[in-house]
Amino acid sequence: MTTIGIIGAGEVGSQIARAAIAAGYAVVIANSRGPETLAGLVAELGPSARAVYAREAAAAGDFAVVAVPLKVVNDMPAEELAGKVVLDTNNYMAWRDGHIPVVDSGEKTVHELRQEQLPMSKVAKAFTHIQAPRLLTSARPAGAPDRLALSVSSNFPEAVALVTRLYDQFGFDTVDNSPLSESWRTGPGQPAWIRHAHQNREELALNLRRARRPARA
Repeated sequence: MTTIGIIGAGEVGSQIARAAIAAGYAVVIANSRGPETLAGLVAELGPSARAVYAREAAAAGDFAVVAVPLKVVNDMPAEELAGKVVLDTNNYMAWRDGHIPVVDSGEKTVHELRQEQLPMSKVAKAFTHIQAPRLLTSARPAGAPDRLALSVSSNFPEAVALVTRLYDQFGFDTVDNSPLSESWRTGPGQPAWIRHAHQNREELALNLRRARRPARA
């Protein structure tokens, strides 16, 4: 059984854990407060899930999900994540996380910064323009006329392939929006973000093309 290491057990991390368990994965999940505080979630998820510390989640996962905001100084276990695909679910929200000058200027995206902080990993932006509860309520089988599409961005084709398989298993189609330098196209306020609950593959591809780079600060 493939194991997903999830760092961050808020709404996004916990919903990804629920979807992963439903799709047949094992989950190891961590938050910033300690595994004992996740007893309720693990009990809900069942025997294929366990709570651990962040470094243990990173080490145990065949691949990992980082469901916490980027910090200017890396706080992710880079050594334990080395050699692995890392799905970054973060969106840049300066009001929440504080301003990052190179992101404000348009020089880099937060996902490029995550890749720089995890140089031995293969970072992919994933699950960033869907409301977390919809991972379960909006899932549809392949070929369904109302199946939604999600984007993925990465500098590594193998990371894109992994996310594409995962999206399909979760009930969604994929549009490749690589490399990471293009990941701003699904950021807050962009057409793909606004239409997250309504877009199929063709509509998402169109909305990615319609994106406009925010004015540089």
